[in-house]
Amino acid sequence: MEKRSITILGATGSVGRSTVDVVLSHRESFDVVAVVGGSDAGALADIARRLGARFAALADEAGAGALADALSGSGIAHGAGRAAVMEAVDHDADIVLAAISGAAGLAPTFRALKPGRALALANKECLVSAGAAFMRRARELGVPVLPVDSEHNALQQALGAGLVEDVVSLTLTASGGPFRTWSAQEIAAATPAQALKHPNWSMGAKITIDSATLMNKGLEVIEAHHLFDVEPARLDVVVHPQSIVHGLVYWRDGSITAGLAAPDMRVPIINALAPAPRRLDFDAPRLDLATIGSLTFERADDVRFRCLALARAALVEGGAAPTILNAANEIAVGAFIARQIGFLEIAGSVEAVCERMAGRHAHAPVDVEEAIAIDEEARSETRGAILRRGSLLN
Repeated sequence: MEKRSITILGATGSVGRSTVDVVLSHRESFDVVAVVGGSDAGALADIARRLGARFAALADEAGAGALADALSGSGIAHGAGRAAVMEAVDHDADIVLAAISGAAGLAPTFRALKPGRALALANKECLVSAGAAFMRRARELGVPVLPVDSEHNALQQALGAGLVEDVVSLTLTASGGPFRTWSAQEIAAATPAQALKHPNWSMGAKITIDSATLMNKGLEVIEAHHLFDVEPARLDVVVHPQSIVHGLVYWRDGSITAGLAAPDMRVPIINALAPAPRRLDFDAPRLDLATIGSLTFERADDVRFRCLALARAALVEGGAAPTILNAANEIAVGAFIARQIGFLEIAGSVEAVCERMAGRHAHAPVDVEEAIAIDEEARSETRGAILRRGSLLN
């Protein structure tokens, strides 16, 4: 494969670190232009040195001194703060891996849409909060958006087996999270420590809690709607505890194409970073279905896991409802992790804000600036909703 230049946004997060592993195992295929991290200057500097990056940017401006010290003598240019992050994005690169978590990734990921490059997308909030504007801009610039989430990556590969017009429906799988077999009463008493024990995946705290509530799967349904231009009625979710089947395409002739892989984020990352139809080697044990023995599937329960139903409703409502949902969820998850609200009150708080702001923003955000403004408004509403619910424990 011809060597490709790459910039990694969110290099110190879970997806970013998996990307670092991929790049280090295929040094002959990638030239690292820039890396961006959040607030861990030491971790970012270590990644920049190991990858031989030409530029390193830390989002937290307060970490400028620490980053400079950690990169002293390396010859790697660096900076901290929003301007430095945008400078990293603007460096010429063949592909940008966008893995900055949450709404913080909106502006730099939009900025990464430039002619002549590809975007490997791991920031689902771009499509949840401003999907119509994001995909429209990508089409205008001719930028291919390559999904990195394992579910969407599996669907993209499976869709290669036929024509989109022959698709009946797309199904994303969910592990079910740590509370899949718990009763409603047990779930109500769940602690942050219990919610952070995902059975299959090693991820950041926020996305792990989202997996426990099934909000993550709801956000992925919204993401799939924009990525594949499929209406909500043709998008489904099924619980698959083994996390081996990641996505299924149902065709009009009755056949089904499924994407299978071990629950390892490096698999979809490698696929997204290598231009089709080429594939890179993955130096890891192969998936052995005979050893696994059986694969099981269950209906997703959106009664015990209300967040999935809320996300579906926001997608159907349209306008800025998904933007509001995403912002409210980020604040509610943070409050749960801080033990300010209970597990079920994540969904309760999100629902209250979605109802309170219903109709306030009838159209979808036309650009990233409008999406950020609505996001900030919804965050403020959520903080107020949490207080009004009287859910603070202290």
